Amino acid sequence: MNIKRYMIKDTEETVLKQLDPNETGSFKSREEAEGEMGQLKERLAELQDILFAQKKHSVLVILQGMDSSGKDGTVKHIFSGINPQGFMVTSFKKPSLEETAHDFLWRVHQKTPPKGYISAFNRSHYEDVLVPRVHGSLKDDDLRRRFKQIRNFEEMLADEGTTIIKLFLHISKEKQLEKIQERLHDPKKHWKFDVSDLQERQYWNEYQEAYEDIFVHSNTDKSPWYWIPANHRWYRNYLALSIVVKTLEGLDLKYPKLDTPTPDISELISPRH
Repeated sequence: MNIKRYMIKDTEETVLKQLDPNETGSFKSREEAEGEMGQLKERLAELQDILFAQKKHSVLVILQGMDSSGKDGTVKHIFSGINPQGFMVTSFKKPSLEETAHDFLWRVHQKTPPKGYISAFNRSHYEDVLVPRVHGSLKDDDLRRRFKQIRNFEEMLADEGTTIIKLFLHISKEKQLEKIQERLHDPKKHWKFDVSDLQERQYWNEYQEAYEDIFVHSNTDKSPWYWIPANHRWYRNYLALSIVVKTLEGLDLKYPKLDTPTPDISELISPRH
């Protein structure tokens, strides 16, 4: 898997129109990907174990996308096999009164992963340059200032040892409606339905334009954006997992060595006289 193929390099304003949410790579069916999926999950568990033991790096996975693009499902499927002691997930909702009394990055910084940990953000600080812009409550000057602060924030995290993986789950408008209808018709999925999903759907084009702006202003060498075709759940999960595994394999992960002389085990187990 060449994950660089899914990096958003073209920062032109029409980048999303060039990306196919139905893509499934070299696979023709879900069954073809299932074998590799199992191997990738095992590999991620191995890498996480070394990451946790070494305490040199941390990894932050940011998931963004339109409503119903599969952010919850992606987190559930790709991280289901790792040690929960070394993993944290945060879902950022509408800011509370306490949070709005601080700068917009205050609540986010508190949830970034310490060394040795993997954290997933289900929505993130990018909501603060997305929703206010779409609904007209953020002036252009404030928008530019927030983009600058986000770039500085992510650069600081990277300099301190956090590897940031930014995943945009790219779903089509037609597929989104299909998933919303599933939530309405399936009693087991009623809990997922939110009337605001239908309300926000009216701003589809505005959200697409806002995401284009996000890619232009926050796509950097240290924390690039990847796009994930999200119309097919199985390929969405496979590709997201592949990107996380490949990124961890690119880190200098090694089990730490003893920093004290190796004790003589025979002396420890010999009976005392």
